[in-house]
Amino acid sequence: MDEARLSAHERRVLAEIEEDLNADGRLARRMAGRRTPLRPPRPGRPGRTGTAAAVLGAATLTLLVLAVTTSAPALIWGFAAVWVATLLLLLRLTVRWTRRHAAAARHGDRHD
Repeated sequence: MDEARLSAHERRVLAEIEEDLNADGRLARRMAGRRTPLRPPRPGRPGRTGTAAAVLGAATLTLLVLAVTTSAPALIWGFAAVWVATLLLLLRLTVRWTRRHAAAARHGDRHD
């Protein structure tokens, strides 16, 4: 494959741009944390988050019923712990869904 050659003026401009970018410490710190993923996510592969949220939801409901009927402190605390985990998982799902639909709206190919 043929290499594209830069003129002397283009090389000088490119060197100046690189020098300016290297001098900007704030930009270097911001860019240091951004890495491209080694393997892009597969769009056809369903995540396990939805299944986990459904299982935790069922466990939450079961623990709620048991805690209300027995008033056992262990069941009440168990319900509280599982309920918080369920809410966090649902929040994660909501954020993913929102980001996916916002990106689709930006690109103009909205899928519901």
